[in-house]
Amino acid sequence: MVSAYVGLGSNLAAPGDQVERALRELDALPQTRLVARSRLYRTAPWGGVEQPDFINAVAELATGLDAHDLMRALLDIEYRAGRRRNGERNGPRVLDLDLLLYGDAQIADADLQVPHPRLHERAFVLVPLAEIAPDLAVPGQGAVRSLLARVEAVESVMRAVGA
Repeated sequence: MVSAYVGLGSNLAAPGDQVERALRELDALPQTRLVARSRLYRTAPWGGVEQPDFINAVAELATGLDAHDLMRALLDIEYRAGRRRNGERNGPRVLDLDLLLYGDAQIADADLQVPHPRLHERAFVLVPLAEIAPDLAVPGQGAVRSLLARVEAVESVMRAVGA
């Protein structure tokens, strides 16, 4: 089994429910179990597109799936939730699942990049990841805690839901 970390986000169609449903679906994947999950965080949109706030979280999985099979499973969960990839970057979405880390693997091919190439600059990923794995080493980047310390204005863009 490999430890994999998945970023979850939604800002359409009851986003908190979308993220919770996706967490249940991740736990139900073959050869996979949900090990840990962060709280839900409300996050201001990123990328300059006018849209509702996002609900974000991070999950740790233990999985026997290889990285590409896991990524295909994430895309399938997104599709079943109603996500259709139309080429618009940083736009609103029913569900967004990103494979952030897959063990200590570094993968860069046409279908997958792990670690996620923008993980180190996104508070909406680093804050929930630091909640469940602050000392985790991101291959080629350093510890999650150190990466988070470099991200500016964390508190202005994020707050825990219900906090």
